[in-house]
Amino acid sequence: MASLLWGGDAGAAESERLNSHFSNLVHPRKNLRGIRSTTVPNIDGSLNTEEDDDEDDVVDLAANSLLNKLIRQSLIESSHRVEVLQKDPSSPLYSVKTFEELRLKEELLKGIYAMGFNRPSKIQEMALPMMLAHPPQNLIAQSQSGTGKTAAFVLAMLSRVNALELFPQCLCLAPTYELALQTGRVVERMGKFCVDVEVMYAIRGNRIPRGTEVTKQIIIGTPGTVLDWCFKRKLIDLTKIRVFVLDEADVMIDTQGFSDQSIRIQRALPSECQMLLFSATFEDSVWQFAERIIPDPNVIKLRKEELTLNNIRQYYVLCENRKGKYQALCNIYGGITIGQAIIFCQTRRNAKWLTVEMMQDGHQVSLLSGELTVEQRASIIQRFRDGKEKVLITTNVCARGIDVKQVTIVVNFDLPVNQSEEPDYETYLHRIGRTGRFGKKGLAFNMIEVDKLPLLMKIQDHFNSNIKQLDPEDMDEIEKIEY
Repeated sequence: MASLLWGGDAGAAESERLNSHFSNLVHPRKNLRGIRSTTVPNIDGSLNTEEDDDEDDVVDLAANSLLNKLIRQSLIESSHRVEVLQKDPSSPLYSVKTFEELRLKEELLKGIYAMGFNRPSKIQEMALPMMLAHPPQNLIAQSQSGTGKTAAFVLAMLSRVNALELFPQCLCLAPTYELALQTGRVVERMGKFCVDVEVMYAIRGNRIPRGTEVTKQIIIGTPGTVLDWCFKRKLIDLTKIRVFVLDEADVMIDTQGFSDQSIRIQRALPSECQMLLFSATFEDSVWQFAERIIPDPNVIKLRKEELTLNNIRQYYVLCENRKGKYQALCNIYGGITIGQAIIFCQTRRNAKWLTVEMMQDGHQVSLLSGELTVEQRASIIQRFRDGKEKVLITTNVCARGIDVKQVTIVVNFDLPVNQSEEPDYETYLHRIGRTGRFGKKGLAFNMIEVDKLPLLMKIQDHFNSNIKQLDPEDMDEIEKIEY
């Protein structure tokens, strides 16, 4: 399978340029919304700060989605229960346990196995029979990164493509340039045995000469560029599209203009076109968008993950200031056997300061905050997973979705608060939910100044849980703490 943007040497050169672009993923100055270019602590302890270091780190949906794709190189088994709502409840509901049951073309089976997929994931078991059905069925599906969602819709596109017809037949919309390239990589890997099937990227920087006839069968791009190619440049005939995929719908509607652009593209598609929409979350706004853009769909939903604090022992330590918090942290660190720990700070400034302090005291720590590129974040998380650093210091960019089995302790160096300086209950839950996962017990420590004690009491009341005070000077008490 080729990934040419237009034929011949020019296409190969342009493809190579995009691949090199991809290796740099998100350059800090050509960033996703919410990621800015600032400086992290140097190993020697010197620290450059910028004025935005005192701001709370913004969690960027597109960046988080890309990060999860990068760090989840293999399938994860979702613990969620899958619910299926069929457009025709009387029709039989099929699921598969093997890829052979899908009766795929031989070259597609080879591509799937070459990618390391041995059997369908929980989501794929239910979704693939619907996506590959004849006649085609529309689908709205909720699925997180790592559950095989991208592979599922790529398989649907490759199954519907006719290699002998040299025009665009499948169209996939992604919210960012980087996510489009990630999807394209999956198409190229899964379709590597599909002779004469090619993919083309409708993304910024890929300038197609006027009058060029687009002969590639699969188009992957961002809404703005795809809209330009379809209506202004007339490069794509939407009436010939057989499969339309809208990926990362929750990110899409979070980006100004993308909803309207996507709807305009969808309205020009033929009625027989198969339409597939995927989203990690389904807030009301996402549902309204999905129902507006996908007619008569089957729906696959995930029961909401029930995060619980039952298997997490929570403590708090009263401190006078930042230095006092650090001293208390050192006492706890010295008195408890720690597998790995995640320490949450509310601002980049505190995260950087704490990183330098711990480095200077000889601790193996890494810093994860929002000014890093997505690729840098993925590398840091992988090193932490591999045990190369025992402590990960982070802002809210790591509060949810990243699972490391060895994490036994979570520390709130700062309590999470919202813009009104009230407790951010959901962030607190997701932060300390990084420990106590996979059926294990965990520990959570809250370092708080006296004036923040009312906030902690609100958190305790909200979750109806017991947060016990700990004296950081009482080493006997600290050493008695067990998991």
